[in-house]
Amino acid sequence: MKMTNRRNRFIYRLWSPIYDVTVNHFFMPGRRRTLEILALQPGERVLLVGVGTGADLPLLPDGVEATGIDISREMLAKACQKLPLPGRRVNLLQGDAQQLLVGESDFDAVIFNLILSVIPDGGACLRENLRALKSGGRAVVFDKFLPDDGTLTIGLRLLNLGSTLFGTDITRRFGDLAAGAYVRVISDEPSLMGGAYRVILIKKNTL
Repeated sequence: MKMTNRRNRFIYRLWSPIYDVTVNHFFMPGRRRTLEILALQPGERVLLVGVGTGADLPLLPDGVEATGIDISREMLAKACQKLPLPGRRVNLLQGDAQQLLVGESDFDAVIFNLILSVIPDGGACLRENLRALKSGGRAVVFDKFLPDDGTLTIGLRLLNLGSTLFGTDITRRFGDLAAGAYVRVISDEPSLMGGAYRVILIKKNTL
């Protein structure tokens, strides 16, 4: 089933009341790892793409300035309930993360946690928001991907028909999404579900 912004707004309106107390517990180890390897420093600006209920916000270190983007008004309302966070400045924006909603080259770091597999066009989301990075800036991705050389079987395609009903695509490859993005992979490590989920650190190439 084709994923669209309209469907995602509906799906995440349903998820918003229960997300933090159900599935998010499963994802917390991956979220913590992304913040570890990103190693944000005081004074840095970080963009959180698909901030959702703000599960990553309390993990941010003191002294950073964060901007979070999400398409779901209901998920952002849950994120707002986590504010203010002492020592951290946080701004939340509603909008379509397939488009750049912030200034180009305004951020030191970008976090793509569990967004590239749920947004309709993961490649556009990645490319557009990497434009927000300063030259030489870094980004981290935590999500589930097929291996870049993995086979997309008929069975997996059929299984994906069910998974998209819950708002996620299980057939995407990170290499496909990153094609054309002016970045290089610094590290790529397995995470949850035996490595089906990965934590990928990338750096924006200097001009």
